Amino acid sequence: MTIQQKVPTVGFVSLGCPKASSDAERILTKLRAEGYEISPSYDNSDLVIVNTCGFIDAAVEESLDAIGEALNENGKVIVTGCLGAKGDIVQTTHPAVLAVTGPHAADEVMGCRRRASA
Repeated sequence: MTIQQKVPTVGFVSLGCPKASSDAERILTKLRAEGYEISPSYDNSDLVIVNTCGFIDAAVEESLDAIGEALNENGKVIVTGCLGAKGDIVQTTHPAVLAVTGPHAADEVMGCRRRASA
């Protein structure tokens, strides 16, 4: 008799420019290589990653709203992207996030993911 392991899932949202999209693809590729499936919803995911934009005020608000939605639906959220590089705004607004990284931080996100899963 074999025991089937649950395939880990991650919810993912990416906001912003083509550079943010490039970061998102790099992170998603690494997650898939580690056996993750990308989930269409946050509430059934093991983790949610929000790739943020912080370029203009409207983008900051959209990013903070997306983080809040992910926290409300899942609770296990890692934030990455340009908003993460803007000081404490994410931690101040959403202190429950597991980790905050800046742009071009795929390896750092993966490290945070491993700590969150441990």
